[in-house]
Amino acid sequence: MRVTNKMIMNNAASNINTTKECVNTRNKQMTSQKKIDRPSDDPVVAVRSLRLSTTLSQVTQYYKKNIPDATSWLDVTETSLINIRKLMDDCRTIAVKGSTDTYNHEDRNTMITQLESLQKQIFAEGNADYASRTVFTGFRTNCNLTFLEEEPETTYRITQNLSVEDCMEEHRYYSGTSVVPTTETELAATENINDLSQTNLYRMRLNYSLNYNNNVGTINSFKFGDIFDYTMDYNATTDTYDDNAIVTHVVGSDTYVFASFENEDAWAASTAENIKGAPDTESGITTIEGLKTVGDNNIILIKETGELILGKEIAAKLKKENAVVEVQYDKTGFREGELRPEYYYNCEKLASSNPNDVKLPITYKKFDDNGDVIHFDIEYTIAANQTITINTEASNVFTSDIQRDISEMIEAVKLAKNAEDKLNDIKRMQGESKYASDEDQAYLKQWYDAVKKESDYFNDNMQKLFNTELGKIDEYYATISLGITDLGCKKDSLDLTKTRVGDQQETVQGLQSSNDDLDLSQIIIDYTAAYTAYQASLTAAGKLGESTLLNYL
Repeated sequence: MRVTNKMIMNNAASNINTTKECVNTRNKQMTSQKKIDRPSDDPVVAVRSLRLSTTLSQVTQYYKKNIPDATSWLDVTETSLINIRKLMDDCRTIAVKGSTDTYNHEDRNTMITQLESLQKQIFAEGNADYASRTVFTGFRTNCNLTFLEEEPETTYRITQNLSVEDCMEEHRYYSGTSVVPTTETELAATENINDLSQTNLYRMRLNYSLNYNNNVGTINSFKFGDIFDYTMDYNATTDTYDDNAIVTHVVGSDTYVFASFENEDAWAASTAENIKGAPDTESGITTIEGLKTVGDNNIILIKETGELILGKEIAAKLKKENAVVEVQYDKTGFREGELRPEYYYNCEKLASSNPNDVKLPITYKKFDDNGDVIHFDIEYTIAANQTITINTEASNVFTSDIQRDISEMIEAVKLAKNAEDKLNDIKRMQGESKYASDEDQAYLKQWYDAVKKESDYFNDNMQKLFNTELGKIDEYYATISLGITDLGCKKDSLDLTKTRVGDQQETVQGLQSSNDDLDLSQIIIDYTAAYTAYQASLTAAGKLGESTLLNYL
């Protein structure tokens, strides 16, 4: 084939351009240290690079964001629970001393102050938050666990289930405290001396008082296992006694009576035998006025304390059935520090809370139709196809029983302290000259004996109550400790996952580097070779112009 000069020059120009492109490619590689500049350079490398880049981005998200965020959430929760457990430990210390009555009169003031402070502080820890998200409130991380201020107009309709096995307990009720006389006339009126009496009754506590200042809650319905249930109809004509609704319900040969009183004094003042039961002449109790008693098949609700007091027969039937008592009630008014009911019960925030709020009523569900707890878990994805529940719901670690138990401890100390104060007042009166006569001293002796009995009763009550609270506090302590242990297990799992994800990140980074990157020394060698070839092509092309066909003619 005949080769012309033009063909040689065209080939030379093509070779120069090819070597120049190679130099340009090597120059880009040396600058970026990457194998390709665009997907078309090597589609296989490009596709693999995209896959590895996506995987690395996900793994980095898990390692640098999700896992540290989950760990921080767990740390905040754990710190809060540890603080609550420490507060419960302080309560236990007080209960130990109170159960043996090692506190003297002056120390009891300190005991009351300590218990009030602990009561307020315990659930303040329940409002702990991480990055402005409360950690104990499930999905509602923008809401607090407790009421941060008094809400006198807020109304909830609460449905609460009380397990007889867990909630029924025997409790002591006292009737007939005395008031220390301050004048000689009052001193001589020894007929006003009350003979304090103690009644042991079974009770179950609602988690809220139905009284708030002048707002008195109402019972809507109640169901005592399979024994009987009733829905209140306050518009219907019902028997009433002292403005308290009385419901009489007959089941077979048994007649049950439900009555509610605003407070224990109203209960004690009642003289209705159908509520309090017939007088027991065998035990010496010949009148029911002034006594805190309940008929055998009767139930009494004390709204001030939220207590359901049960007669011995219905208590025995409920125990035998191991029943669940379901009560629905409306409560208006909540105090600062009280737990919000939506985190514990099926309830409804009623429009009466704010008639102008178009969002009300709002219904909250904590239990499904089968009675199973509905969990509001917050899950973090911490690795591919691996999630972890990071939140601990308040209902799993503490309830308002803690607050109510502390309230009863405070009340028991106050009763014992007040009785001792009255006893000291009478002792002081016995030493005053104005009461030096034999007659006055005889009167004072009667008052002293009555108040001494009262003091002995209340001291005994305080010791027994504190001894009972020791067991309850231990149970609360164990539940909180179990929650802390669960958090520790989650943190251990997170640490193991973080180690694995960290190793995975290094592996993916190595694969990506192997797929995308070039060794700098090899790039330099390749660039030098390409540049040398380019220079050689230029030299060869230059020499082509120095000789033509005429040189050989």
